[in-house]
Amino acid sequence: MSDLVFIGFPTEEKAEEVRQKVLSLQREYLIELGDAVVVVKNQEGHVKLNQMVNLTAAGAASGALWGTLIGFIFLMPLVGAAFGAASGAIGGKFTDVGINDQFMKDAASALQPNTAGLFLLIRKMTTDKVLADLKGIGGVLIQTSFDETKEAALREALAAVQTEAAAPPTT
Repeated sequence: MSDLVFIGFPTEEKAEEVRQKVLSLQREYLIELGDAVVVVKNQEGHVKLNQMVNLTAAGAASGALWGTLIGFIFLMPLVGAAFGAASGAIGGKFTDVGINDQFMKDAASALQPNTAGLFLLIRKMTTDKVLADLKGIGGVLIQTSFDETKEAALREALAAVQTEAAAPPTT
């Protein structure tokens, strides 16, 4: 079973930085992700999803390749490539893997304008090591499917930078 986490950040750059950090943790086999999407809410309130993989472009490339191959059979490779790219792009546009796009757009309505968020679909995680690496990154936990213990630990790790920054310096 996977867990869903939604963390709010003040900027798109910070959300992207944290996504890259989580992806590096995945390369170290500390976390296994099903999806990691940065959502951005602009000044007008429109929500944009920055997916890890652009399925429309991938579909177009795949369709163009297959269209060209089929086009060679009928001695019209350019027509086949064009038709394949168009059909692949349409197929990619309507394909949704990972977290449901409409759910992310609805949940991102909780963000303030000109802010961003990070959705993580976590399949497996070495909790203590991941939270130690995420300690002090900032952000606000907006929504999660973790149990209360894990949720509290994640909130504490995210807030660590705020309490350390707010504490007076010791001399």
